[in-house]
Amino acid sequence: MAASNAAVACTPAWSSTAVYVKDNQASQNNHNYTAKWWTQNESPATHSGQWDVWIDNGACGGGTPDPTDPTPSDPPPGGTKMAAAPYIFPGWGDPPAPSTVVNATGIKSFTMAFVLANGCNPAWDGESGLTGGVHESFINSIKAAGATVVPSIGGWQGNKLGPNCPTADALAGAYQKVINTFGLKAIDIDIENTDEFENTIVQDRILDALKIIKANNPSVKTILTFGTSPTGPNYYGTRLVQQAKAKNAGIDIFTQMPFDFGGGADMYGATVGASEGLKNLLKTTFGYSDAQAYAHLGISGMNGLSDQQEVTSPDTWTRIRDYAKSKGLARFSFWGVNRDRGCPGGGVVSNCSGISQADWAFTKISAGF
Repeated sequence: MAASNAAVACTPAWSSTAVYVKDNQASQNNHNYTAKWWTQNESPATHSGQWDVWIDNGACGGGTPDPTDPTPSDPPPGGTKMAAAPYIFPGWGDPPAPSTVVNATGIKSFTMAFVLANGCNPAWDGESGLTGGVHESFINSIKAAGATVVPSIGGWQGNKLGPNCPTADALAGAYQKVINTFGLKAIDIDIENTDEFENTIVQDRILDALKIIKANNPSVKTILTFGTSPTGPNYYGTRLVQQAKAKNAGIDIFTQMPFDFGGGADMYGATVGASEGLKNLLKTTFGYSDAQAYAHLGISGMNGLSDQQEVTSPDTWTRIRDYAKSKGLARFSFWGVNRDRGCPGGGVVSNCSGISQADWAFTKISAGF
């Protein structure tokens, strides 16, 4: 009788700093809860509704937690979720004031485009260096608005550091200058085009440089951003992931750009297909579980009309965000905030999306990641 009347034991107490993934358990206020998907700092007591992250398993108290219960896992090395960080590009495309966007949307981070090369020295696009120009001014404005910045190094065009720095050590030195100048917690290497992404020598140089960065700055997250097909990485993307493993480069997040691939009308399906393909590649390459693979994966979309006339509407972007959130993806971004304004029939331009939408709709949706 004593055993049958004993209260259900409470699982380990919920912690606001712990990462929980699907089926992890925690207790709060004498109730047990089970996580439905990746979560951090979402209180079970206030996030256990029908459509929320926690399942309320009922009252608990007394006894000892069952040692076989799933317990909160440490995030996979380098896999901690980051705040959504859409791209913003100062100097062209009628850039909005960061405070305007932050106040209207609640966004907490931006990815700033692009750090290019002046020889083997890092310089913002259109500027001679890193400081004293419009980009540094924008960074200061973003910080003043209470948000953070992740500089993006590379991109589709321009003179880039990967081909211009002759060795991995020199390239790492250039990356280090960016980190030191702005006191960064993460860098995004946007590896594209034939000069970097499709150049295997430069691919390897970038990976070797990022390995040096990780060794010297273990708390700085390293992100690789690259193109994809609707079913996952192409030959060069697959090689990039496999070489990252072979070189033990310690890459934290692999982010794909699921657009401009002839994805057709179903941009949600194409984005999910691309992400699942990358997830499976990460699993087979690194030996990750599903949860670990998702925690090293990111999406960087294109809002509105893409260069190939693919259309991502705010509703579609909301579905993509919900997918990314439910799977515990590490990074969520889009190109870009400058375009996050409506101009139906306006085409693919730098200062609006080419579709009908409310100002900053995609940024506000992203903030919910």
